Amino acid sequence: MDKYKVFIDGKAGTTGLKIYERLGSREDIEILLIDEDKRKDNDERARLINSSDVVFLCLPDDAAKEAVGLCTNDRVRIIDASTAHRTAPGWDYGFPELSEKHRENIRKSRRVANPGCYASGFISLVYPLVQAGVLPEDYPLTCHAVSGYSGGGNKMIAAIEGPEKTKEMCSPRQYALGQKHKHLPEMQKITGLKYAPMFNPIVDDYFSGMVVSVPLITRCLTKNYGLNDIYEIMAAHYAGQHFVKVMGPGDTESIKDGFLAANTLADTNNMQIFVLGNDEQVLLASRFDNLGKGASGAAVQCMNIMLGIDERCGLE
Repeated sequence: MDKYKVFIDGKAGTTGLKIYERLGSREDIEILLIDEDKRKDNDERARLINSSDVVFLCLPDDAAKEAVGLCTNDRVRIIDASTAHRTAPGWDYGFPELSEKHRENIRKSRRVANPGCYASGFISLVYPLVQAGVLPEDYPLTCHAVSGYSGGGNKMIAAIEGPEKTKEMCSPRQYALGQKHKHLPEMQKITGLKYAPMFNPIVDDYFSGMVVSVPLITRCLTKNYGLNDIYEIMAAHYAGQHFVKVMGPGDTESIKDGFLAANTLADTNNMQIFVLGNDEQVLLASRFDNLGKGASGAAVQCMNIMLGIDERCGLE
């Protein structure tokens, strides 16, 4: 059996390492490796990029743009895990569960932008309701999110796991206080909102997993929707999806003792969507792994779709 050749540009980062781990045991994949001393050698990077069937970019934004410029082979499929191309023309957004059009675009694409982790949670909650006409496009949305510290990359991991860890690092820490988080542009564009949401991300002292929450005041919706109405719309939107499941309003198995933990789905590519609250105040929550469905798992899932492989391959 011929193997697909895959190059991970930026394998040393958290997302790159996870993609490498997920693909390492697959018999249908040959991973092309760059010598350690040539990681910044553009000639060698270009050779590997153009020799590949699929290239994953796990790089800072400027380096990701540079890598795309090194590709001269029209056959090569590129999946960019950086922020660089998530709202760029000519790139397809890598969230296949959003709609059949998204899935089909990914299947045909040569250029896929992998969603941001926080953005995946927000978009999973808001996109279906905008599409269904439930949420006005100018609704003043607020998004609260908590993530494990692995989302901060190798530098944050080293700080929190190292000997210089401070007392403050043992607590939840809210950041992006100036409302300029890098995920906001895709959160607004992909959902079709007129205004960006108020976004309050928090990093906490555990390794991976996240919960992204969006509260809704039902009297401000386009008409009188109650808790069960919202649940039925969400459940219908994601019906039949393997990795995204909408949990029933009465579900207690996944919410232990009244607490919605953020690390329950760590090391998986699964996403659970909760519709909580009451008829006046609905709390939407999306739980998943920031390194899974929020990064490497989503990237591998997109690769599978692009290659015509069962999207679950290597992700179970």
